[in-house]
Amino acid sequence: MAHVLVSPLNWGLGHATRDIPVIRTLRDHGHEVTIAACGNALSVLRQEFPDAPFIEYPDYPVPFSSGHLFVPKFVASLPFMLTAVAREHATLDSILAKDHYDLVISDNRLGVFSSRVPSIFVSHQLHYHLPLLYWPAELLAIPANRYLHEQYDRIIVPDNSPGPLSLAGKLSRPQTDVARDRVFFSGILSGTRQMACSQDLDYLIIISGPEPQRSILEKIILARIGELDGSGVVLLGSPQGSKTPARRGDWICIPYVPTEIKAELMNRAKCVICRSGYTTLMELAELGKTQALLIPTPGQTEQEYLSWYYRQKGWFYSEDQDKLDLAEDVARTKKYAGFPAMPGTADNTKRLYDELLAGYLE
Repeated sequence: MAHVLVSPLNWGLGHATRDIPVIRTLRDHGHEVTIAACGNALSVLRQEFPDAPFIEYPDYPVPFSSGHLFVPKFVASLPFMLTAVAREHATLDSILAKDHYDLVISDNRLGVFSSRVPSIFVSHQLHYHLPLLYWPAELLAIPANRYLHEQYDRIIVPDNSPGPLSLAGKLSRPQTDVARDRVFFSGILSGTRQMACSQDLDYLIIISGPEPQRSILEKIILARIGELDGSGVVLLGSPQGSKTPARRGDWICIPYVPTEIKAELMNRAKCVICRSGYTTLMELAELGKTQALLIPTPGQTEQEYLSWYYRQKGWFYSEDQDKLDLAEDVARTKKYAGFPAMPGTADNTKRLYDELLAGYLE
């Protein structure tokens, strides 16, 4: 039995939830998995794997801004980020000194690698998309990524290979020889599973993201859900709020639900209205959803690019949150086809284990 350390970044829940099927597969093959995380990522994985060993492992604050100033704020935070990454790497050395590990898997944690233990990096973003104004920074990111990728033995990209089925578009395209030599395209990895249930819910609206944009979108949505015909559920994404669901006509507003309840609601929904975060998009692909309205978080260039990319591909309609007209926007979603057929998480994790992970563990 091998011992694996899995450490997801705590910037939203996406990194943790896409690691769920990987952890599940490792455990199914008899390996011990220790989870090193912090914050909500740690809480979600504790809930999913209550009998697994856990390590409280701090990462670094999210450099999100209240508007379209993500890039300047991110650049300004770089000295603090680099210090935090160095501290993260030193902490990993102390973790490895206390226990034996056969493999380290880092989901977007830049300091979680070791020269003594095979290390794998998980990321769908091998290329950074920035507005034209910041193109020099986009070019500078290429050698920075090259240096990062050199620290790892392999890179797992939770996307299909570049081509017509690529979910991340240019974001997951390797730009250097180092990345091309190390990359393994796993296909989608989603902790959300298909369920045998009827689609009896007209709409599911998922409000998420960092503050204050989460609250801004909540205010916009709650003021306009009356424009939509039919019934629905609004998930407010606010664990600190009241735990009591509130009724607004044919709608139910719920501050927060566990991941399994959210998965059930997604299965039941005919139309999903949500942010264009990559993990949510993989969930839509896993569930075979054909109708969704995407609302990118302002200032998050990745979400803005993916929304544009999906409209260009004819997969899903998207709209900026300050231009929302729910009735009209939902009507437009019906002109889009949804994702084409592609392998699901069960097939992808089997191939990932057989073709990559087993080579380090068996």
